[in-house]
Amino acid sequence: MRLPDWLDPDQALLDKRCPLPLDAPFTGAMADQWGVSRYLLRQLVADGFVRRVLQGVYVVVQAADDIDLRTAALGLVIPESAVVTDRTAAWLHGVSILPRSAPYVPPPINVFQTSGTRVRRPQAHGGLRSLRAEDVMVVNGIRVTTPLRTAMDLGRLLWRFDALAALDGFLRIGVSREGMLAGMDRYKGYRGICQLRLLLPIADGRSESVGESALRLHWHEAMLPPPELQFWVQDDFGVDLYRLDLALPELGYAAEYDGEEYHGDEQAEHDDDRRRWMTEHRGWLVDVFRKEDVYAQNPSAPERLRAGLRRARKALGGWSPRWAPSQK
Repeated sequence: MRLPDWLDPDQALLDKRCPLPLDAPFTGAMADQWGVSRYLLRQLVADGFVRRVLQGVYVVVQAADDIDLRTAALGLVIPESAVVTDRTAAWLHGVSILPRSAPYVPPPINVFQTSGTRVRRPQAHGGLRSLRAEDVMVVNGIRVTTPLRTAMDLGRLLWRFDALAALDGFLRIGVSREGMLAGMDRYKGYRGICQLRLLLPIADGRSESVGESALRLHWHEAMLPPPELQFWVQDDFGVDLYRLDLALPELGYAAEYDGEEYHGDEQAEHDDDRRRWMTEHRGWLVDVFRKEDVYAQNPSAPERLRAGLRRARKALGGWSPRWAPSQK
C-alpha cells in the first residue's frame, strides 16, 4: 500500500502534518472521515504510532494519558444518560484494576443505566443498576460512580484476588476505610457482601500492584503473621536501600511478586543482585512469586509461603559455633 505523504515509517511520532488530532481521542469512523482508512489505522496501531484507549477509541501515542483524555474517550462511545461503573470507573478514578488481558485487548466499557433500557453498544458491557444520587458524580460531563461506590462494588463483585487489589487501590487514592465500613450495612443482602466483609479489614493502600495484593491474600489465607508492606532494608549507613513487598522483619523472611510489566528479562539481573545482597549482607530469606504461583487453578503460593516461614524460623534458631558476649 502506498503511504500517505504525511507518514514516514522512519519518523519517531506523528506530527501536525497528520490529519489525526495529536491531543484528543477519536473513533475509527472519525479517522475514516479524515482520510485515514480502517486498514491504515490498524497499521498505525501495529507500528506504535497510535494506541487504543478503549474498544473503538484511539489516540496518538504521545497524547497525555490524563483524566481529560479518558473522559473525552468515554464521551465518544457512551450515551449521556449512562453511568460508568466497575472496572471502567476505577480506570477513570486512577485505580488500575482492568482485566489481565487489557494490555493486549481493550476491555468492554462498564456502563449502566439507572432506569429505562440497558446500553446496547458493541464496546459496552452493562445493564440496569440501582444507584442513589450520592453514588454518582460528574467528571468532565461523564457520569461515573464515586470512588466510594466503585470500591464497594468491585470489592463485592470481582474475583477475590482482584477485589482485594481494587480495595487496596481505592485506599491508596484516599478513600477511607472508615467510610467503607460505615456504609457496609447498606449492602446487606447484595451479591458478594460476604466477600467484602472479609476483605475490607485486610485491605491496605500501601500495596503497589494487583499481583502484590493477590500474593498478600495468599499470605493471609495461609495464616501467616501479618506482614510489613514495603519494608525498607538499609545500607551500612542507615540509608534506605531496597524495599521488600511483604516482610516479617523479626524472622528475616520476605515474599515478593515479580510481574511481567516491571520484572521482565531486562530487570532480572538487577533483581537478582538486589536479593543476593539482602541475603548475603542482611541475612534475609526472600521467596519470589510470579503469576503462575499466584493465579493458577491450584496455586503453589500458600504452601511456598508456609514453607518459607518455616525455613526462616529454623535459620534464625539454628546452631552456630560463633558466640559473642552481649554488649551492655
